[in-house]
Amino acid sequence: MTTEHGRNVPRALSALAFLLPLVSFFLCLGSAPLFDVDEGAFSEATREMFARGDFLSTYMDGEHRFDKPILVYWLQAIGYLMFGPTEWAFRLPSAVAAAIWSYATWQFARERFGPQVATAALVIASTALGPFIIGRAATADALLNLLLALTLFDAWRHLETGKRAPLLRSYLWMGLGVLTKGPIAIIVPAAVTLLYCLSRGQWRRWLKSVFNPVGWVLLLVLVVPWYAYTLGVHGQLFIDGFFLKHNVKRFTGTLEGHAGSMFYYVLIVPVLLLPWSGPLFAAMRRVFSDRDTGVRRFLWIWAAFVVIFFSLSGTKLPHYALYGATPLFLLIAAHRDELKRGWPHLVPAGLFLAMLPLIPSVLGYLSTTDAGDAYQRAQFARALDVVSPTYYLVTLLGLALWIAFAVFSVQKIWVRLAGAALVQIVVLSTVVTPYLGEVAQGPVKAAGLFVNALGESATRIRFDTPSFSVYAQHETPRREPEPGHLAVTRIDRVPPAGYETVFEDGGVVVIRRLEP
Repeated sequence: MTTEHGRNVPRALSALAFLLPLVSFFLCLGSAPLFDVDEGAFSEATREMFARGDFLSTYMDGEHRFDKPILVYWLQAIGYLMFGPTEWAFRLPSAVAAAIWSYATWQFARERFGPQVATAALVIASTALGPFIIGRAATADALLNLLLALTLFDAWRHLETGKRAPLLRSYLWMGLGVLTKGPIAIIVPAAVTLLYCLSRGQWRRWLKSVFNPVGWVLLLVLVVPWYAYTLGVHGQLFIDGFFLKHNVKRFTGTLEGHAGSMFYYVLIVPVLLLPWSGPLFAAMRRVFSDRDTGVRRFLWIWAAFVVIFFSLSGTKLPHYALYGATPLFLLIAAHRDELKRGWPHLVPAGLFLAMLPLIPSVLGYLSTTDAGDAYQRAQFARALDVVSPTYYLVTLLGLALWIAFAVFSVQKIWVRLAGAALVQIVVLSTVVTPYLGEVAQGPVKAAGLFVNALGESATRIRFDTPSFSVYAQHETPRREPEPGHLAVTRIDRVPPAGYETVFEDGGVVVIRRLEP
């Protein structure tokens, strides 16, 4: 194994760095309610697996759910069996995947760049804002991110050494990725390795790797059984819902209003990398010199392809960019000692931390304006009522600690940024995320628990909140309720007559239809 640097990392620093993924992805993991729509949808689909006794098909509120394949639901089901229908259980697979991804990034960096870069890469990967978000969300994104990284790490090991084992492992990871989110798990690795081999004039080598018969047998053994079963049971519904809508149409058109310009990801990537945005721009200045080093060329191609590919997609979501963040973290770590003029790198971290104590006041102010709709304003109107003194204490203390460390520390710029990153994840985990969850989802959770306590079920009237079903522990179909039955809706969508209100909190209302 060759490395670019051979110095040993102090054991104390390595030990501290190894704790960061556990802090970032597990600290207060279940402290916030499930966020709608995505967390609620994945969690409710998993809950309904147990309610139906069907662990091969996914439904949400009694309707087919073909958004994603089956693997993440199986993993959530394990958490469900261990901890019940809790936020912790539904988010556990993402937290585990994000932690493994961080350690896999460390291992790859250690093999290719040495222990110093490996420690820096672990710190960056486990503290950046984007991975923090998906690593704590009950969705499929952290799992796919892990599997894409493992695929491309092993693809590089094969390209570098010609060994067969990493090539076969890459097929294994791709197969699991296809069970997680579909064809994207093959498209990204295939395109990245092709572009790299073309840049080296090694396209025949790429063809030999791509058409490896043993690898394809391994991949198909993993993928075909569930896809064949689902196609046989659901037929055209599965083709239309999964392949055409959630793959083809997601790329060629705009789903669920998630549109954006061609420059969407150019703007969003620096935000997702906070507090490491400044070092990202510094590393980008080294693109042309990095192309002479094989692994660095490979990493830049990986990052660039993901940004360009999803920029061409009609549907744009921030977390798509994170599939190309792993190489950026490695490259930032590799160039960490080249950072000059500390304040341009330190200011974004400080501004982000300074913004956090202001959130309750901003949300409270927005509730008095015409911003958003009546439902959002009703939710925001609770912002100043549900905030605790602890929120202000922790956010202001975090900001003060960061300022003191940034101003008075004599450490290198990247070490000071690591201090900001540590403060960031602790503050976000302990007070900010739970607070935002209470503002955005607290009334939904309370309404679901209220209906569950009544021992009744409800329907939904023009209200897309699948997490309500999780807390109510019952399917909540979209339709008008029968006389005498309950429905949940938004404060601005309550029918004008024929109902009585039995629960109201923020913008969420539970109503009962009156008998004729």
